[in-house]
Amino acid sequence: MILVYYRAPEAIRACLASLPPALAGLSFEILVVDNNSGDGMAAEIRATHPEVRVFDNAENVGFARGVNRGLAEARGRCLALLNPDTEVAPGAFARLVARLDADPTTGAVGPKILDPDGSVQLSCRRFPTHWTGLFNRYSLLTRLWPANPWSRAYLMLDFDHASTRAVDWITGACLVTRRDVVERIGPMDEAFFLFNEDVDWCRRMHDAGYDVVYLPEAVCMHAIGASKGGVPAWLIWRRHMGMRHYLRKHHPGPWPWMLLTDLGIVARAAFQIALLPFRRRP
Repeated sequence: MILVYYRAPEAIRACLASLPPALAGLSFEILVVDNNSGDGMAAEIRATHPEVRVFDNAENVGFARGVNRGLAEARGRCLALLNPDTEVAPGAFARLVARLDADPTTGAVGPKILDPDGSVQLSCRRFPTHWTGLFNRYSLLTRLWPANPWSRAYLMLDFDHASTRAVDWITGACLVTRRDVVERIGPMDEAFFLFNEDVDWCRRMHDAGYDVVYLPEAVCMHAIGASKGGVPAWLIWRRHMGMRHYLRKHHPGPWPWMLLTDLGIVARAAFQIALLPFRRRP
């Protein structure tokens, strides 16, 4: 179990408290990779949870590099990623591991994820394309016209989220895979700082012939943003550069088309950064 931590003390306390019943029936280890949070939580976890292995990074290296450090230190046959702003239902990980063990062609499995109010979080989606920036979960088009067919397709709004099924990708907020899968496809791509690394990982699993499975019998609550706080301009920029890296990696094309895509990504990032002062007003 790998948690990459950054400045969310209340969230990770609740998360760690939820893990013993969530991991019931399994032999497990818990690893926390602290991305130079500087809030004293690494020392607190060592004192209050001596069974947890804590690793300190000298700087905030991002999610992918944090996960990779955990993968290098982990000793288990199965490898679980979990955000510190989650609380997992009892028995959830036994169900996820059982699904992995039942089919060697399954490369990763993720639970049904709920918002804190109990509503279903859109944690499995179809792979993004050059147009996804126009109709992702937070795009203006989706907000103004939520029933549009492009947003519905990408966000899988046509899926009841109550059935087990193979999907394109699942969020890295709660994901379980096997060591042999990681050894075959490699660790996360560290060119992603935060966001899109889970999409890329699932894409590489598909390319290697594995399925990625959504399993609603396992349940996890995810308070999105509890481990991010306010989104600064540099993180918006890094997120958009991650989008650019993903598209160039998986959807290469003629240079005029890629240049147009780059300009669109930069314009979108600039627009979101320009809106920050207005979003921060009370």
